[in-house]
Amino acid sequence: MDTKDFQPTLDTFAALSQPTRLAAFRLLVRHEPNGLPAGELARLLEVPHNTLSAHLGVLSRAGLVSQRRESRSIVYRAELAHMARTLDFLVRDCCAGRPEVCHPLADLMTPGCSDPT
Repeated sequence: MDTKDFQPTLDTFAALSQPTRLAAFRLLVRHEPNGLPAGELARLLEVPHNTLSAHLGVLSRAGLVSQRRESRSIVYRAELAHMARTLDFLVRDCCAGRPEVCHPLADLMTPGCSDPT
């Protein structure tokens, strides 16, 4: 398999490999579907606005977050479809067509996540 086939997955994991970016993404997931204004996100994460802006840029380039302007605020949202594609790629690629391996993983990806952590 050519590395370009899984470059989006590598970009996703690279973006989430930093603690502040992972915390920001997790927080945005919890605030779906409305998202959070950048200032509120910075306050909740207790990070300076300029630092958060850099982290959000990395997450955005990886396809994990999107933004929209609302009046004077920029509201960020988690791109759950991107994360679903990443997980789907991992399950399908790693299981290599072996349903007995994929079944437990597929069960974990069902709607209605119960783990709040």
